[in-house]
This record gives sequence, structure tokens and C-alpha cells, in this order.
Amino acid sequence: MPGTCVIGLQWGDEAKGKLVDLLTPNFDLVVRYQGGANAGHTVVIGDQTFKLHHIPSGILNPQVKNIIAPGVVLNPGTILQEIDSLLADGVDPSENMIISDRVHVVCPWHIEEDKALNAMLVGGESIGTTLRGIGPCYRDKVGRTFAIRLGDMFRDDFAEKVRGIVTAKKRILSGIRGDDADGSVELDAEAIINEFNGYAARLKPYVADTNHLLHDAVADGKKLLFEGAQGALLDIDHGTFPFVTSSNSSGVGITGGSGVPPKWINKVIGVIKSYSTRVGGGPFPTEQDNEVGAKIRDLGNEYGTTTGRPRRCGWFDAVAVRYSARLSGVDSLSLMMLDVMSHLNEIKICTA
Repeated sequence: MPGTCVIGLQWGDEAKGKLVDLLTPNFDLVVRYQGGANAGHTVVIGDQTFKLHHIPSGILNPQVKNIIAPGVVLNPGTILQEIDSLLADGVDPSENMIISDRVHVVCPWHIEEDKALNAMLVGGESIGTTLRGIGPCYRDKVGRTFAIRLGDMFRDDFAEKVRGIVTAKKRILSGIRGDDADGSVELDAEAIINEFNGYAARLKPYVADTNHLLHDAVADGKKLLFEGAQGALLDIDHGTFPFVTSSNSSGVGITGGSGVPPKWINKVIGVIKSYSTRVGGGPFPTEQDNEVGAKIRDLGNEYGTTTGRPRRCGWFDAVAVRYSARLSGVDSLSLMMLDVMSHLNEIKICTA
């Protein structure tokens, strides 16, 4: 049985990227299967720090294939920035990265929708969006009518499709914002078409049918490492809704996002920190909005990889982690950031 998955069991930011990087040499492929550029995985090699959002954390090992599977939503400009950053540091992703032609593409109108909708707080609290268009892109994926997949960017009707979507999105955005005329929303279809044609030209060497590739890999007995993004408590169906992400970030999302049948996944490693953090609004029973929380934040450098935002900090919540461990079918746990707790005279744990 060739499949192992690394999943965060809290509200994200559990140090999954570090663990994936450590485990990568034992596998043939690393598979990122959900989420988008809202993920932030930091890997440190010697004196070099790599901050990855789209690209799997196994990219630093040239012997391992890195797959971005259909469950991911992709911002082409963002992943090209990551590619350029890696190239500048002597890492060439073209040697070992493949992107599914089925991933859905984050477009400028998604980011505009994210900003407009974020102004409408849920019960007075922000749901914690990174304003990168992830939620609106997943919404269009499910809605289908306005969805664009990476493969669509290489089709002859791509420009026509963009023009039609831009016309509709201007009207939708004007309604959300309360504008009087749809022309008040600045989305230039021709500029978007030109920009995305440029992205398509650069990304084309990376694009393939990853479903076919992964099915062949498991049939050949290759070892797969699945890399989760965010954390299980942010799962769209099973997390602290509505303060969640837009994909299945718990163990139940592995198969749907990657296209690999569940019989090929035989081990799930749950990653937890020795304390709890979360970003944005939502329930947080063990939160310490005081000097203790501030000390944990500073000792653990709890600021978003993607946004730089300070994270809410508090004590370890064993009740929440028990729930997410059962949900994700966890076989073993990796406990991170114990060094932070060593600086505190007293440690508290929520048990009920």
C-alpha cells in the first residue's frame, strides 16, 4: 500500500511543510490535493528559507515528482512567482513538478468578489479569508457556469469564454457593492485575456493529466505522500462552519482532491502544535487574548506565511484534536513546536 498523508489537525499552521520536507526522501511522489494560494508552507534548508503557497513542499528534492492535483485552485501569476523564486535559489521546478489540467483557475474577478463579500461580516466577525479569491473560485467550480480550468486556457474558445464571464461578473459585483452601473466595476476582458495567455505559455510545460499519472504510479507500486493544506478544523463540511476554508481540508478530502482511490491510502499522519492558533473569526475555546497569548505568538513567530497577519494564540485543545483525529482517520501524531512551551512556567491543556 503506497499512500501516506500529512494533515494538520487544528486550524492550520501546524508546521506540515517541515514534516513533508523531512519525509519526502522516502517517497516517489508528493501530491498537493486541495486549497490554493491561501496555504503557506515554510521550509528551511541550511540558511535558505522557502515560502511555498501552491508548490508542494517536496519540490526541494529533485528525485521526487511533485503533483498539483485537480482539487487545488490555482492562481497562475502566484505559482509563476514561486517558480521564479525557486529558480533564483537554484531550484528548477520544471524537472519534477506536474500540474493537473483539471485544476480550477483563480481569476481577477474572484479576487474582486472576495474583497466585496468580505465586507459583509458573519455575525460581526471576519471568516478569515486571505482575500486571494479562493472561496469565489471554489464557488464557481461548484456552480460550473463561470468556471475556468487550467486546460481551458489552451483552448481556442478561451478568449470568448473570458469575455462572457467578465460581462456577467461586472453585473454581479455591481449588485454586491451597490453600484449603479455595471461599468463601475473595473474588469478589462482584453487585458485579462492577454495576461492569461502569457501565463498559459509559461505553464504549458508543467501541465498534464495527473489522474492518469497517479493511477499508473499506484499500479506500479510507487510511494505517494499526500500533502494537506490548512487544517482539519477548517474543513468546509466538518469544520467550525462558517469560519472555515472552501475545501475538504481534513482526511476526507484526500481522495476527492487527488483522484486516488481510498484503498491506496494506508497511513495518515496528523500534525499538531503544542498550543493552538487560528486566523480570523470563529470559535476558539482556549484562546489567550492576553500576555500569555502574546508571548506564545512571539516565541512561535505566529504570523501568517501568506498574509503576515498575527494569529490568535491559546492553549492546546485536546477535545478539538480528538475530533479532527477521528475525522481524518489518523494513525500517528507529529507534535510540533514543543520548544515554545519550554519557555513557559505553566502549561494548560483543554481536556473537556
